[in-house]
Amino acid sequence: MSELQNIPADNAVIATTELEFLAFKIGQEEYGIDIQKVQELRRYELPTQMANAPDYLKGVVNLRGIIVPIIDMRIKFNLGVASYGDFTVVIILNITGQLTGIVVDSVSDVITLLPEQIRPTPPLDITRESNYLIGIGALEARMLILVDIDKMMWPQELQAA
Repeated sequence: MSELQNIPADNAVIATTELEFLAFKIGQEEYGIDIQKVQELRRYELPTQMANAPDYLKGVVNLRGIIVPIIDMRIKFNLGVASYGDFTVVIILNITGQLTGIVVDSVSDVITLLPEQIRPTPPLDITRESNYLIGIGALEARMLILVDIDKMMWPQELQAA
């Protein structure tokens, strides 16, 4: 069971242990997801497109006999036009027992944060639901937007492929 479940939905941090996050970039912003959800990292390869899929669902790939949906996080987060280069990475995640790939601009490292280094997210006045934000990880000069990938990927998206 993930340590992230110890963090209440109201963003008040009460966890008592260190948490590890895989840090990745989308554009100029740095994000973090629970390292326990990460199965592997792969270079980006063109997936097989699916008819009538949402634009952020780039398609599917065959990963050692398992069909894995590939979701482009730049499109999912409405952060502009997606482009794919030498540093583009697909993070293969195990989300509620299903493998899912997310496309990010680059992956930097694994960050260990203490509970006191995780700040609540500021109140957001946006129309889109953002309950998948855990908080902001503050580590020296770096700030990571911490994402609860389970909450972000609701069942309809995981079953789209």
